[in-house]
Amino acid sequence: MKKTMDALVRFRDARDWKQFHTPDNLAKSIVIEAAELLEHFQWDLEPDLEAVKDEVADVLAYALMLCERYGFDPETIVLDKMEKNAKKYPLRRKENQS
Repeated sequence: MKKTMDALVRFRDARDWKQFHTPDNLAKSIVIEAAELLEHFQWDLEPDLEAVKDEVADVLAYALMLCERYGFDPETIVLDKMEKNAKKYPLRRKENQS
Protein backbone atom coordinates (compact mmCIF):
# COMPACT_ATOMS: atom_id res chain seq x y z
CA MET A 1 0.00 0.00 0.00
CA LYS A 2 2.89 2.37 0.73
CA LYS A 3 4.16 2.06 -2.85
CA THR A 4 0.73 3.04 -4.18
CA MET A 5 0.32 5.92 -1.72
CA ASP A 6 3.79 7.25 -2.54
CA ALA A 7 3.06 7.06 -6.28
CA LEU A 8 -0.24 8.92 -5.86
CA VAL A 9 1.39 11.66 -3.82
CA ARG A 10 4.25 12.04 -6.34
CA PHE A 11 1.73 12.22 -9.21
CA ARG A 12 -0.36 14.82 -7.37
CA ASP A 13 2.60 16.91 -6.26
CA ALA A 14 4.27 16.90 -9.70
CA ARG A 15 1.10 18.55 -11.04
CA ASP A 16 0.64 20.94 -8.09
CA TRP A 17 -2.82 19.49 -7.40
CA LYS A 18 -2.55 19.34 -3.59
CA GLN A 19 -4.26 22.74 -3.45
CA PHE A 20 -7.35 21.13 -5.00
CA HIS A 21 -7.31 18.02 -2.82
CA THR A 22 -9.27 19.48 0.06
CA PRO A 23 -11.29 16.96 2.07
CA ASP A 24 -14.57 18.14 0.57
CA ASN A 25 -13.24 18.01 -2.99
CA LEU A 26 -11.84 14.52 -2.44
CA ALA A 27 -15.13 13.31 -0.97
CA LYS A 28 -17.05 14.83 -3.89
CA SER A 29 -14.66 13.19 -6.33
CA ILE A 30 -15.20 9.78 -4.72
CA VAL A 31 -18.95 10.14 -5.23
CA ILE A 32 -18.55 11.37 -8.81
CA GLU A 33 -16.24 8.50 -9.72
CA ALA A 34 -18.53 5.99 -7.98
CA ALA A 35 -21.40 7.31 -10.12
CA GLU A 36 -19.26 6.83 -13.22
CA LEU A 37 -18.61 3.25 -12.07
CA LEU A 38 -22.33 2.66 -11.56
CA GLU A 39 -23.05 4.00 -15.02
CA HIS A 40 -21.30 0.96 -16.53
CA PHE A 41 -23.90 -1.30 -14.88
CA GLN A 42 -26.93 0.85 -15.64
CA TRP A 43 -28.06 -0.85 -18.86
CA ASP A 44 -25.60 -3.66 -19.34
CA LEU A 45 -25.36 -6.81 -17.25
CA GLU A 46 -21.96 -7.48 -18.81
CA PRO A 47 -20.09 -4.18 -18.71
CA ASP A 48 -16.76 -3.37 -20.28
CA LEU A 49 -14.44 -4.72 -17.58
CA GLU A 50 -11.58 -2.46 -18.62
CA ALA A 51 -13.80 0.59 -18.08
CA VAL A 52 -15.01 -0.82 -14.75
CA LYS A 53 -11.40 -1.37 -13.69
CA ASP A 54 -10.54 2.23 -14.55
CA GLU A 55 -13.46 3.61 -12.54
CA VAL A 56 -12.67 1.40 -9.53
CA ALA A 57 -9.09 2.71 -9.72
CA ASP A 58 -10.39 6.30 -9.70
CA VAL A 59 -12.60 5.63 -6.65
CA LEU A 60 -9.72 3.97 -4.82
CA ALA A 61 -7.26 6.72 -5.74
CA TYR A 62 -9.49 9.47 -4.36
CA ALA A 63 -10.24 7.44 -1.23
CA LEU A 64 -6.52 6.88 -0.71
CA MET A 65 -5.82 10.58 -1.19
CA LEU A 66 -8.44 11.36 1.47
CA CYS A 67 -6.65 8.91 3.78
CA GLU A 68 -3.36 10.65 3.05
CA ARG A 69 -4.94 14.05 3.78
CA TYR A 70 -6.08 12.93 7.23
CA GLY A 71 -3.14 10.65 8.03
CA PHE A 72 -5.29 7.49 8.02
CA ASP A 73 -3.65 4.16 7.32
CA PRO A 74 -6.02 2.56 4.77
CA GLU A 75 -5.31 -1.00 5.85
CA THR A 76 -5.82 -0.19 9.52
CA ILE A 77 -9.09 1.68 9.03
CA VAL A 78 -10.55 -1.11 6.87
CA LEU A 79 -9.60 -3.76 9.43
CA ASP A 80 -10.95 -1.59 12.27
CA LYS A 81 -14.24 -1.17 10.41
CA MET A 82 -14.45 -4.92 9.78
CA GLU A 83 -14.04 -5.47 13.52
CA LYS A 84 -16.87 -3.01 14.24
CA ASN A 85 -19.05 -4.73 11.63
CA ALA A 86 -18.32 -8.15 13.12
CA LYS A 87 -19.66 -6.91 16.47
CA LYS A 88 -22.64 -5.21 14.82
CA TYR A 89 -23.44 -8.22 12.62
CA PRO A 90 -22.31 -11.33 14.52
CA LEU A 91 -22.48 -14.73 12.90
CA ARG A 92 -25.68 -16.56 13.61
CA ARG A 93 -26.03 -20.30 13.70
CA LYS A 94 -28.49 -21.80 11.26
CA GLU A 95 -31.40 -23.54 12.96
CA ASN A 96 -30.73 -26.89 11.28
CA GLN A 97 -27.12 -27.01 12.49
CA SER A 98 -26.23 -28.53 15.81
